[in-house]
Amino acid sequence: MHKTTKDLLLIAVFVFLSTFLVWLPHLLALHQFWGLNFSNGFNTIYRNFDGLEYITIAKTFYNPTLIAQIPLSLPANYYAAHFPGYSILILALAPFFGFLKSMLLIPLIFTVFSAWAFYFLVRDFKLSEKPFFLSILFLVLPARWVIVHSIGSAEPMFIFFVIASLYFFLKYEKFPKVSYILLSGILGLFAQLTRPPGILLFIALSLYLVWRHKSSIIRKIAKFLPLSFIPLGLLGVFYLYGQTYGDFWAYFHSGDNIHLTFPPFQVFNKGQFWVGEIWLEDIVYIFILGLLGGLMLLKQKLYPMAFFTLVYLTASTLIAHRDISRYILPIVPFILIAFEKVLTSREFKIILPIILLAIYLYAQNFILQNVAPIPNLQPFN
Repeated sequence: MHKTTKDLLLIAVFVFLSTFLVWLPHLLALHQFWGLNFSNGFNTIYRNFDGLEYITIAKTFYNPTLIAQIPLSLPANYYAAHFPGYSILILALAPFFGFLKSMLLIPLIFTVFSAWAFYFLVRDFKLSEKPFFLSILFLVLPARWVIVHSIGSAEPMFIFFVIASLYFFLKYEKFPKVSYILLSGILGLFAQLTRPPGILLFIALSLYLVWRHKSSIIRKIAKFLPLSFIPLGLLGVFYLYGQTYGDFWAYFHSGDNIHLTFPPFQVFNKGQFWVGEIWLEDIVYIFILGLLGGLMLLKQKLYPMAFFTLVYLTASTLIAHRDISRYILPIVPFILIAFEKVLTSREFKIILPIILLAIYLYAQNFILQNVAPIPNLQPFN
């Protein structure tokens, strides 16, 4: 078997096996495991935020009248903060698997795709001598990512499209074929249709191109026109909102789930609606590692990845939400590349088994608490 084929197969097996291990105590409805109670069974996985909200969009496509019939007790405009890409796929698979199973199947599949895309990014651009090991680490670091790809969420789709878009952008930089920049733009468009921060990819690459080409940017701009698919996708979503909500700017009127605030670092304000506590030191470390990783990418001359990481982090300083570790997940693949030397070292491999247990228990503790108050899942089936 060819090494690449073997690596990709093993990565897929690892995704399915690790997800099964997260699901296992819920499937068994264990009353006691390491002090945690899983007696509510697999319904806990189904009921984790935000999967049911995307099912609501799949069933209603933002129609306020239909939304009012779904028992989530949320105002119709709340769903404008959730872009339609993930929900469209749920709707497409629902005739075959049902809505709830499709909600879980899509993140599982796109986690595999994300890891494969990351593997090719690392291998093809020679970013590490150990692309397989780094790809396995990508599936377990950070701990918040383990949770996200084990429940219903749009992040695995978004992260795949971001990695793949940057991969083909880098390909175009190295081998300027029209097909590469076209694929980069299309994949960036899909990222934008999946999650609002997709526009940051466009901003980051635009800033990079201005910096990289400086005086010749006007002459070369036509070559990079496919990247304009990304903001066009954003306008398309807003146009959809104009048709369904009667409000082109519905995203910005979606209530307290818009977490952008000014001045920066309002996440350290206990009074913010989605903060509400003072134990926030971990967020300081998140920003330290993120900013340091971005600067290390610059030092390694991995400029497009560095620009994306630093632009995304700059925007993240305006997020006032305790769960900021989830919001910065799209830059984590590039932070791993920045710290590749440490993460593939013998010392890190020694501590990894200990950390894996901590990650597993953290994930289970979070999943058990992060449930929507929906006792009856039948309307979402």
